[in-house]
Amino acid sequence: MESSLFKRAPAISSERERELLLFIEKSKMEIKDLSLLNLAFTHRSFANESNELVDTNERLEFLGDSVLGMCVADWLFRNLPAKAEGDFSKIKSIVVSEDSLAMIARSLEVDRYLLIGKGEENSGGRKKKALLADCMEAIFAACYLDSGFEAAKQFIMRYLENQIRAVLEDDYHRDYKTALQEYMQKRWRMVPTYTLVKKTGPEHDFTFYMQVDVNGQIFGPAQGRNKKQAEQLVAKLAYDQLVRLDKD
Repeated sequence: MESSLFKRAPAISSERERELLLFIEKSKMEIKDLSLLNLAFTHRSFANESNELVDTNERLEFLGDSVLGMCVADWLFRNLPAKAEGDFSKIKSIVVSEDSLAMIARSLEVDRYLLIGKGEENSGGRKKKALLADCMEAIFAACYLDSGFEAAKQFIMRYLENQIRAVLEDDYHRDYKTALQEYMQKRWRMVPTYTLVKKTGPEHDFTFYMQVDVNGQIFGPAQGRNKKQAEQLVAKLAYDQLVRLDKD
């Protein structure tokens, strides 16, 4: 790893060092470079308000997204020999989603370690799903850069394997758009509203990102190879969380 790539990480006080070491211990993460881990926790709002010239975790987030995808794809390929490529795509899109990563981040109390600006803090930034999920991807990248792919895979799958098994135990072929609509009509006499957030990739291979509004509560986005698949996946995220809350 070229340390010069990360020379603008925020300075680490003795108190911050203790915090980072505590996170490493709790998460069982393999990493030696505390500056790199500190950078993974650095949101752009902190950098924008800092008196120092510091980088953000956005480049790490970009790398971590790919490392995460590779680790999950590798696990699926090795452990589910009877599944087809289409099944892999469905499982992977759910377990690497914003909701899934935010759930893991909360379990690791990532919000306690985030470096964010005052404006973001006042707007509840520490609890935002997107911010937590992005930080989680940056943490994955930090582990990969510091300790290599195998260490990163072990760290990532320690948490993602449970997500995969949860999907496998459910019927992910179910028509969740219909299930969510029926649930809403019964409870609120309303229907869900789906919104295309963005689409990425070349024209012949777009990836679509959809979110759903359920009585004012936003779920997603979830990604799919087409709008229909993305809508089904984000409907599942919403339906599963709403039904879980009812059971609790």
